[in-house]
Amino acid sequence: MEKVKLEIVGMSYSRSQSGAYALILGISGQKKRLPIIIGSSEAQAIAIELENMKPSRPLTHDLFHSFATNFNIHITEVIINKFEEGIFFSKLICVHNGKVSEIDSRTSDAVALALRFSCPIYSYQSILDDAGIMLEDEPLGEDPEASTDIITEEENSDDYSDYLLEELGEMLKKSIDNENYEDASRIRDEIKRRKK
Repeated sequence: MEKVKLEIVGMSYSRSQSGAYALILGISGQKKRLPIIIGSSEAQAIAIELENMKPSRPLTHDLFHSFATNFNIHITEVIINKFEEGIFFSKLICVHNGKVSEIDSRTSDAVALALRFSCPIYSYQSILDDAGIMLEDEPLGEDPEASTDIITEEENSDDYSDYLLEELGEMLKKSIDNENYEDASRIRDEIKRRKK
């Protein structure tokens, strides 16, 4: 089977499962999206890396990356290789001293690690055909000003409009230091809106 390369389109609160998130993957130049329901801690690990936030202490995926790198183990690619009964399965393709190994992984963990190892994420066209959805927005990669954004839940978003930009910067730093990444994400979004 031929692999297709996926990119992270965004993340949003899951409307179908309370406390969960939908990680949205897509293929450049196509409108088809692959939504994957993930837990809040995995969503946090992905969002932190996407936004280049530096937590005060390493998260589990950061620890795994440091451990693997220290022992000369590199993840070269992630493959979402199976979709059964609504669940995605993935493999980490690892190289150590020239030997290639495959390790089973939850897809959310695999994506979080792919970001940290800067390696590509693949799947198969058959999986996209089975689990993908067509969206009416622009195909991925068509809008030169588009960016990968984390979408937050409107009804839970705090109103940061009364704060000065300098105050928001301090609040963002404090949220990251306190490992409150959901607030940090919302504050970051407000700062981005003001800088446009």
